[in-house]
Amino acid sequence: MNKTFEEAINFRHACKSFDPNKKISKEDMSFILNAGIKSPTSFGLELTKFIVIENQELKDKIKKESMNQEQVSECSHLLLVLVRINDSKIESGTPKKRFERLGLSSDILDIFLNMYTEFTKTHLISLKDIYNWTSKQAYLAVGNIMTAAAVKGIDSCPLEGFEKEKIEKLLNLDKTELQLALVLPLGYRTKSPRKSVRLSFDEMVDFI
Repeated sequence: MNKTFEEAINFRHACKSFDPNKKISKEDMSFILNAGIKSPTSFGLELTKFIVIENQELKDKIKKESMNQEQVSECSHLLLVLVRINDSKIESGTPKKRFERLGLSSDILDIFLNMYTEFTKTHLISLKDIYNWTSKQAYLAVGNIMTAAAVKGIDSCPLEGFEKEKIEKLLNLDKTELQLALVLPLGYRTKSPRKSVRLSFDEMVDFI
């Protein structure tokens, strides 16, 4: 039975040990990935891409480039969250295609294109700017993915401890097109986690 939203956010934790013999069903993986696909995305450009790795040999190789963290090789499915670098550029033609699918009039389409062009001139000046901006959007999707997994009783553990360029080389990625933002093992815990420790509501929240 699916967990409620409140049950899911209380269930979710950074799982450090996965059962390598327990696999996520195709139906549950589709549910989880669709939560990422339907996540918010700036300008509606959808500049995130997901690679799901089931191949054990490849998971083992990625583990070596992820500080040898056991979660990477033990998990059921290893999700690599990528960002689309070239597609963010106005000259790629992708922004125009994304706007055109909205069925806008030519005048409104021009307004969207001009707005995005001005945004890129200010905020996406360098490749580092593009990577940082698109990664922030990817993280929105990751949050929804982890909650969706928890709804199904599936664990996750977002990892930033990895050798980005080495994993990109393993995947033969063209870095002008795609770059790695996050490594996310998904699967089933082997033991109950320790009690969650968080700052109090009043320490975290101010109403003004």
